[in-house]
Amino acid sequence: MPPRESIVVLDYGSQYTQLIARRVREQHVYAEILPWFADADQVAACRPAGLILSGGPNSVYDDGAPTLPEHLLGAGVPVLGICYGMQVLAHRLGGEVVPGTAREYGPATVRLAAHDGVPPFAGMPSSFPVWMSHGDRVEALPPGFQALAHSENSIVAAMGDPIRRIYGTQFHPEVQHTPLGKEILKQFLYDICGCEGTWTPDAFIEASIEQTRRQVGVEGVVLGLSGGVDSAVVAALVHRAVGDQLTSVFVDTGLLRRDEAQQVVATFRETLGIRLVMVDARERFFAALAGVRDPEVKRRIIGEQFIRVFEAESRRLDSARFLAQGTIYPDVIESAGSATAQRIKSHHNVGGLPEDMDLALIEPLRNLFKDEVRAVGLALGLPEKLIWRHPFPGPGLAVRILGEVTPERVAILQAADAIFLEALWDAGLYRETSQAFAVLLPVRSVGVMGDGRTYANVVALRAVTTDDFMTADWARLPYELLGRVANRIVNEVPAVNRVVYDVSSKPPATIEWE
Repeated sequence: MPPRESIVVLDYGSQYTQLIARRVREQHVYAEILPWFADADQVAACRPAGLILSGGPNSVYDDGAPTLPEHLLGAGVPVLGICYGMQVLAHRLGGEVVPGTAREYGPATVRLAAHDGVPPFAGMPSSFPVWMSHGDRVEALPPGFQALAHSENSIVAAMGDPIRRIYGTQFHPEVQHTPLGKEILKQFLYDICGCEGTWTPDAFIEASIEQTRRQVGVEGVVLGLSGGVDSAVVAALVHRAVGDQLTSVFVDTGLLRRDEAQQVVATFRETLGIRLVMVDARERFFAALAGVRDPEVKRRIIGEQFIRVFEAESRRLDSARFLAQGTIYPDVIESAGSATAQRIKSHHNVGGLPEDMDLALIEPLRNLFKDEVRAVGLALGLPEKLIWRHPFPGPGLAVRILGEVTPERVAILQAADAIFLEALWDAGLYRETSQAFAVLLPVRSVGVMGDGRTYANVVALRAVTTDDFMTADWARLPYELLGRVANRIVNEVPAVNRVVYDVSSKPPATIEWE
């Protein structure tokens, strides 16, 4: 069941839809994304205090363009349309939308109309910078609406009908390039929708514990523990809910970072007191991956092998009927968990599950972004060093080794990766980066060592900064640091003679290479 107050974000195909949800949650109000064509029952089940219509790439006059279903207007709650969301409101309610003769993309300045400082623009300066991204524009307002702001090109930048509590902004308040955007959203949430800000880590923990207890009953739960942030928070959360009904299974796939198996056992079994079973499945995974080069096939194989190992362990636990996983919202989105999303890559815990799996799923973090997961972990009392550990993909080093995965290639990457992470810690830069790792490329290059010719492997270093992992920028690490890391890798890791640094952002790249 959703929290007692929530906002439904209707997805019209915008690249910023997930960002809208994050901005709402930053104001301590729960937000859930649904496709624009969600039926009335789906929307009502979320118990929304308000609706936000996202932007999108269409014109309201395109064949098959997304529309505004009747039941949304009849929901009786405030509505905010952003960009295309504002245009579809205007079009649906009797206004006029026309192709823009002066399209606006990028930074712009808007001027507020004389509206006596009412929400969502109360207390704001008469003009302020925003981010625009539109071709069409609202030419004539629907009956009952007034223009609340104009852009420099005299385009209606915001409109509102305070009686029906329906508003629209042509600009994007959810992006950082609209500095007052957070305040605009805050006024919509609190002053217009009447939200109270009940979405907090403590509230989430309380609700998750209640839901998990209700779902599990007296049955047992098995958790696939990776040692990363997501599975660690799930372990602590489920353990708090059902205690020793939870058995965490840590699978040594042979695809882990150096010394990771020993660290996981020490943390969870000895420090946190969580029941832990360790399974040595290295030979099994390497055999299943032999000769496989396609990244999607790797992910599916690893996902299935994980499940099979868990099922084998659960058979030894008479009461185990559930599988807990650390799936988070970006996993779902990138695996096309919503009707409007395009699949970017399969996640082993979203797209790699076999259809004949014996265990029912428990995914308490499924609707959380990474920063929310960390906040929940801290509220649960997990160690800060564990909470701020960089994400590690479920398939492990298999998706950081481009091409075939072998024990020899894993050993090369483990050594290079350990050098890189150690250097970041020593320089005090580990927390400054959101994710950092080494990648073993499927190419060899000519080099020279000791006056002799070499023909050896190439390692790429990847480090990014991000708040939500939906977008990311490459980390501007000091050249001196990169130089030291490259020198150590070439000198200390056999079979490597070249190191390169990845300066790609997401998008167009993804954070992981596969």
